[in-house]
Amino acid sequence: MLGSLVLHHANPAAAAALGSLTSNNYLRLRALKINRHSGKKQAPPVTFGSQNSSLGYRRLVSPSTSSICATVGEDSFKSSAVFTDDSSAVTMTDEEMESIGILSIDQALEPYKEHFKYIIKRYVDQKGLIETYEGGLEEFAQGYVKFGFNREEDGIVYREWAPAAQEAQLIGDFNGWDGSKHKMEKNQYGVWSIKIPNSGGNSAIPHNSRVKFRFKHGNEVWVDRIPAWIKYATVDPARFAAPYDGVYWDPPPSERFQFKHPHPPKPKAPRIYEAHVGMSSSEPQISSYREFADDVLPRIRANNYNTVQLMAVMEHSYYASFGYHVTNFFAVSSRSGTPEDLKYLIDKAHCLGLRVLMDVVHSHASNNVTDGLNGFEVGQSSQESYFHTGDRGYHKLWDSRLFNYSNWEVLRFLLSNLRWWLEEFKFDGFRFDGVTSMLYHHHGINMAFTGDYHEYFSEATDVDAVVYLMLANYLIHKILPDATVIAEDVSGMPGLGRPVSEGGIGFDYRLAMAIPDKWIDYLKNKNDEEWSMKEISRSLTNRRYTEKCISYAESHDQAIVGDKTIAFFLMDREMYSGMSCLTDASPTIERGIALHKMIHFLTMALGGEGYLNFMGNEFGHPEWVDFPREGNGWSYEKCRRQWNLVDTDHLRYKFMNAFDRAMNLLDEKFSFLSSTQQIVSSTNEEDKVIVFERGDLVFVFNFHPENTYDGYKVGCDLPGKYRVALDSDACEFGGHGRVGHDVDHFTFPEGIPGVPETNFNNRPNSFKVLSPAHTCVVYYRVDESLEADVDETSIAEVVVGKENFEESGSVIDDGNVGPRAEKSGEGSSDD
Repeated sequence: MLGSLVLHHANPAAAAALGSLTSNNYLRLRALKINRHSGKKQAPPVTFGSQNSSLGYRRLVSPSTSSICATVGEDSFKSSAVFTDDSSAVTMTDEEMESIGILSIDQALEPYKEHFKYIIKRYVDQKGLIETYEGGLEEFAQGYVKFGFNREEDGIVYREWAPAAQEAQLIGDFNGWDGSKHKMEKNQYGVWSIKIPNSGGNSAIPHNSRVKFRFKHGNEVWVDRIPAWIKYATVDPARFAAPYDGVYWDPPPSERFQFKHPHPPKPKAPRIYEAHVGMSSSEPQISSYREFADDVLPRIRANNYNTVQLMAVMEHSYYASFGYHVTNFFAVSSRSGTPEDLKYLIDKAHCLGLRVLMDVVHSHASNNVTDGLNGFEVGQSSQESYFHTGDRGYHKLWDSRLFNYSNWEVLRFLLSNLRWWLEEFKFDGFRFDGVTSMLYHHHGINMAFTGDYHEYFSEATDVDAVVYLMLANYLIHKILPDATVIAEDVSGMPGLGRPVSEGGIGFDYRLAMAIPDKWIDYLKNKNDEEWSMKEISRSLTNRRYTEKCISYAESHDQAIVGDKTIAFFLMDREMYSGMSCLTDASPTIERGIALHKMIHFLTMALGGEGYLNFMGNEFGHPEWVDFPREGNGWSYEKCRRQWNLVDTDHLRYKFMNAFDRAMNLLDEKFSFLSSTQQIVSSTNEEDKVIVFERGDLVFVFNFHPENTYDGYKVGCDLPGKYRVALDSDACEFGGHGRVGHDVDHFTFPEGIPGVPETNFNNRPNSFKVLSPAHTCVVYYRVDESLEADVDETSIAEVVVGKENFEESGSVIDDGNVGPRAEKSGEGSSDD
């Protein structure tokens, strides 16, 4: 249908299958990333037997007196079930349970009402039990003031949950690693505790000294473990493969970092810069939090991003895991500095107006015994453990342990972990890693999600994990209402991005994970002439109505050795020799830079309600990321970002960087990412042109490798005068400056007003443009009522650059002429 509203799908099930082609690819990439040097093979499919319940779920908690209260909303989502947000206990009748908000948004979910009712009741029951026995979810999520090390006026209290332990001691530098005088006591809940009085008015455990939890288990064997709630952990760099030690972190007031800047306001749409602090240096070394704050944050701000997403913050003993094999959940990665250094980074970001999200890993934990949570596993039952036992507690592809989300102390640990990072470090939200693995008992292994709703709502659903995620999202937004929370889910589960109050899981956004796979497929397997405008458009717009997505053109996984970034796919070895402006660009470099700009911008403009870029991809960083390992002689040479490439004025990397800066600025000025108006009016396969409107802007993408179209007619909504807002062919972006930026484009009415079938591509107005090959141009409507007082051209001048703004006329590239006469219904073949 021409001019279709692209976010509204007649077939919601099809729209749900965001990752129908990507689930296995994603899991294999993750396994490759984590186990790249371990020689592990792919696991066979995981199957689970039916469970005893009419719905196929195990009931793990008892009903509580807490419930939900159904009310009828006044907004567009009427008859929405709204949960009570306080601790008052009310009864929800069966009649009230029939009104679930998410079902009114997507009526195709109606056959799964019993599934939603079951999950809602489980959530309400669990939350009610926490309110009854812990004083509320927020109080429950302050476990770090009870567990681990906590300073009191007359000493230090240390508590550890280890029900399988028979005896326990606290050891460390403070007692010469002799725990005989610091034996711990166990209560009825399996919590060990000890109070160590001050010595001479000072703490008996010095700040920044090493500590460990020593316990004896059933085999009469004593083992030493890092405390589960430790705030800092370090390793001796002089010892190869040395185990980590827990560190008691309690700096004196003079050394504690004091935040000076508040959280920046929540943006209309997040423009996210995904970064890894350790590999952010130009030098072959591990960078520090302070170096990143001083050297990299200004770059991010200069490129007009409004959000930084930090990877690998939680302590992980295996550097090459990209931070996804977490060993110490409350500890910052000591490779890059101390907790105070990380606070400096976040405060500096807030000073620059940048929000900071943390890549949080609650989907699994490192399999390490000596320095991770797995070290507390000594053969006990699942209810006395952080993890499930047997196959259910082990991820075969990731070689990691899987949490038991039904366990009371696991819920306390994970929810407290979220609050700790929010309150102690002032993070502005989270990106939850590996959500697909959490949502299903099969973890997405060997699953190709087709969009059939039964794939999401069946015995395969891990209800315990879903309830945990609902509790987590409720808690995060209760503590920080303006928090941004993103789910990394490849399956496209309906409701993931709807509020908990509607029966959804509560994330603000999900990652549009199918998009990078589509671009990889095109770059690897199709010639330019084979690119389908309809398929590209469909892939970018195939997302669930009312559930927001973060789009991204390429994943950080692609930067790892063995794979390729988009720039490397496009230009490959010529990036080593053809990026100097002192020589003419080869056809490969010309095409590569042009398509790099177009692919990233089209992904941003059409693919979601937010945008994400991985560090260095904005300027086409060459080569790959290769973490230090035995195979490369433990070298850091390719575990860094070569900022010198984009800073060198005679290299062409600056063009891609400048365009990245400009497209972010375009959203800053016009807020098109947050606009609900998104209409694709033309996907012309012959011309290789996509035309769409987003907000008040008109976008024209010409993917044809040769043809430039003069007088190309494009449809629009409002009549008036249009001018160039952004042009990828501008000289400062490495283009040829063929599009005149001072040209006024006046609209013509098309057909009968209000009768779409008589319009041009279902748009009531049109104007003509010059569209060079391999370019994208954006047009904005001039507000002529303000033109006398405001220089409207200044908008384009700022975005595009003053020097090119003086060019005029419609220039056709010699030898690339492909004029198209205005043919009233031609140029459109939208889905």
